[in-house]
Amino acid sequence: MLLKLGLTDLNQVCSEHQIKQLLRYVTLLDRWNSAFNLTAITDPKEMLVKHLFDSLAVGPYLSGQKFIDVGTGAGLPGVPLAITNTHRNFDLLDSNGKKTRFLFQVRTRLGLNNISEIQQRVAEHWTDIGYDGIISRAFASLSDMVKNTSHLLSPGGKYYAMKGRVMVTEIQALPVDVEVESILKLTVPGLNEERHLIVIGKK
Repeated sequence: MLLKLGLTDLNQVCSEHQIKQLLRYVTLLDRWNSAFNLTAITDPKEMLVKHLFDSLAVGPYLSGQKFIDVGTGAGLPGVPLAITNTHRNFDLLDSNGKKTRFLFQVRTRLGLNNISEIQQRVAEHWTDIGYDGIISRAFASLSDMVKNTSHLLSPGGKYYAMKGRVMVTEIQALPVDVEVESILKLTVPGLNEERHLIVIGKK
């Protein structure tokens, strides 16, 4: 099975229940895609690689308990990470009502008690406690991600930016009160494209 092979390559240990949840998520994504315009990818096998494996590749580098996936869209990377990190909580934020309605279906049908779908613009979302990690694979630039989400970060929290290629100009444009702590090259099973995770912290 492609999923099990990919999980092995990612050194990701999953229970049979978690494997079923991951497969069920892809099934729901495929089923709802045409009506809700969730992803440009229409082949479920390609969804496994470009959505599931791509999302799960960042899992080992997360630190903390409470995360927000900003601009989550169809729940990426938040849903796969929530399935495989049951001890962590993930808020999935998107301003698109269709996508948050899809995420409600995902949460209820898969029984994911550690996710919450939030339909808001990031500037309108506030939390008293703050998040240990702010994750995104959707922001156009690192500086936009940091500037638009800084009010959500807890003391000691990190920004986790999922990128293809690393652009030096993006890093140079970051606000002066943050610094890049690490740039991690990710290996995504079955994907012959560059993938990186950039971890940013407050100075």
